[in-house]
Amino acid sequence: MAKKKKVDEKPIPAPHAPATDQLITDTIEKNYMPYVMSVIVSRAIPEIDGFKPSHRKLLYTMYKMGLMTGPRTKSANVVGQTMKLNPHGDAAIYETMVRLTRGNASLLHPFVDSKGSFGKQYSSSMVYAASRYTEVKLDKFSAELFDGIDKNAVDMIDNYDGTMKEPVLLPTTFPNILVTPNLGIAVGMASNICSFNLAEVCDATIALLRHPKIDTDKLLDIMPAPDFPGGGEIIYDREAMRKVYETGSGPVRIRARYRYDKEANCIDILEIPYSTTIEIIMKRIGDMIKDNQLKEVVDFRDEIDLSGFKLTLDLRRGVDPDALMLKLFKNTKLEDSFSCNFNVLIDSVPRQLGVMDLLREWIKFRCLCLSRELTFELQKKQDKLHLLLGLGKILLDIDKAIRIIRGTEKDSDVIPNLCKGFGIDTRQAEFIAEIKLRNLNREYILNRVNEIDALRKDIADIEATLADELKLKKLIADQLTAIKKKYGQERRSSIVSSEDISVYNPEEHIENYPAHFFLTADGYFKKITKQSLKGNDEQKLKEGDRIIAEFDGENVSELAFFTNQGQLYRCRALDIPNCKASELGEYLPGKLGFDEGEKPIFVRLGTEWPDDKRMVFVFENGKGVKVPLSAYAVKGKRRKMTGAYSPASPVVGIFEEDKPFELLIVSSNDRAIVLSTSLIPEKTTRTSIGSQLITLKKGATVSAVISDFADRFESTKGYKKLKIPATPVLLVEKDMEKMQIQMDV
Repeated sequence: MAKKKKVDEKPIPAPHAPATDQLITDTIEKNYMPYVMSVIVSRAIPEIDGFKPSHRKLLYTMYKMGLMTGPRTKSANVVGQTMKLNPHGDAAIYETMVRLTRGNASLLHPFVDSKGSFGKQYSSSMVYAASRYTEVKLDKFSAELFDGIDKNAVDMIDNYDGTMKEPVLLPTTFPNILVTPNLGIAVGMASNICSFNLAEVCDATIALLRHPKIDTDKLLDIMPAPDFPGGGEIIYDREAMRKVYETGSGPVRIRARYRYDKEANCIDILEIPYSTTIEIIMKRIGDMIKDNQLKEVVDFRDEIDLSGFKLTLDLRRGVDPDALMLKLFKNTKLEDSFSCNFNVLIDSVPRQLGVMDLLREWIKFRCLCLSRELTFELQKKQDKLHLLLGLGKILLDIDKAIRIIRGTEKDSDVIPNLCKGFGIDTRQAEFIAEIKLRNLNREYILNRVNEIDALRKDIADIEATLADELKLKKLIADQLTAIKKKYGQERRSSIVSSEDISVYNPEEHIENYPAHFFLTADGYFKKITKQSLKGNDEQKLKEGDRIIAEFDGENVSELAFFTNQGQLYRCRALDIPNCKASELGEYLPGKLGFDEGEKPIFVRLGTEWPDDKRMVFVFENGKGVKVPLSAYAVKGKRRKMTGAYSPASPVVGIFEEDKPFELLIVSSNDRAIVLSTSLIPEKTTRTSIGSQLITLKKGATVSAVISDFADRFESTKGYKKLKIPATPVLLVEKDMEKMQIQMDV
């Protein structure tokens, strides 16, 4: 008897296959590359018809739903039907639809006529309503996408489950690739195509059809620049635009359009660059006001309503609106660049093409579509002519045809008997046999036979067009002319020459005035106007803090702060707000982003760093060095410099020298020397440790270095030294007392 298996006994798993080494290149080729190609070819990069697959599937679904005419239908209905072609989910499909609608304002020529809330392209916070609330149908303009699609103009392929057919491309009758803006991010590449004015694109394409060797300059004359749905002003640089037209890559600068309301003393911004949103602009304006960089603006608000876009800025009295806008153009996204990257799939191969090459590729594509459409029409007319020629033969003896049919016993013999009786083929005989009895009269047959001449003429015209490329191109040009006349619009983006554009120079708009500066040991810095300083000699300080530097300057002065950690920080006085004597001032470690525990110990005023002046550093270990000021000069707006001086020993004194002066160096064991800075060696390297200036006993350090010490000694004769290293002299008691009193003060 077999032993029963326990209920809780688990089967022994099969051993795993032994791991094998695999080259990463093989892994990428087998696993990663198919995904990459799928994203590039089937999702992210538009093709020559100007659409990505998601756009094409949606629009074709709406076309097959009969939404070219009749009332709108719920968006949810369209989304559901589109899922038969697009398996990527209803949310993705609806987002695609939103961008194609008139309500979203993303396109110069929307393809979907919409009703309901579809958000706005220029706002990230204005979200679209759910698909169950909105309604859509195809816009009349969409008819130009499907012209000839039912006449074999393009290839049809199976959908993802093989239950339907869908077009590989749409047979657009105009270069939609340049009219509809498109952004796609694939793997390893991206596409960013701006929109151009439809009328200008049609004119440029017609010119290229008539003169295939037209140069870029002529094309620029016809179609000078892109045209964005959001309007704005294009700052036009012909050479930069030429690069975009020739290579398909380059920036297009766009500025907002505004008007000044003198009565309300406010600026109304009516159009912004296509590449930004109102939220980004408002956040930046708010940050500038918070940082005291936009004193000209009292208030700002979003005034978007049914009439369109509006951002309003309330100004202070006396502010120049044009100067303010120049400042905003410089510091906000009210002036922005659209980075063109014309990557397009041509025969399933991604290529970056300029405007001229894109038009040439579209002409090739359109010629093929039109040839297929004409071939389809030719075949239909030839078939009809063939049938009518057979009908013409029975005109000679209608009674004979009736006798043949009446005299035939079997239904299956009618067609052969007609073929034999009139010398016609089976298809002609089928056509004759299907004629209704009421139409077997001479008038009907004569009218039909009279169509033969018209058909022969049409067939000859079509054959001539198919045989002559020039005629085919003329037909395309005629279609473009009709499209321009029917749908052409004025430019929305005006063109302004870059030579006529004023550039904001912040130096011209900085308010300058004399000021008095204070730096404290704890890192507080005060900028006090001369007027505010009058009658306020007593400065408020944090408990235990003291002033280590006090000097005059201007609001535009440049300041350089040396810190206790061997670093240098630069800023301008205008970056620090004014304060009063009764305030602590600005805390520099927080303002300039000091490292933890870092404090300023010396400040230098001025923008010049000449080679004939030097910085003098004396360290706690008794060493000292001079470094040329030119070693601290930097290009650009570098704010922080590391390695301002040697970190080998803490610095005790920092001074600026234009000509030699005397220093008093005091040690921790109450000894001192006085020596001229001319004895201190000069080094070109900022972090040089220097040479020994004072001989220190074991455990002793330099405790103070003073330049202005004349009032602290009755006589410095005993302390003066003429060479280094110098042996310090013990301070006499009265000098120690006097110096201590001075230092306490």
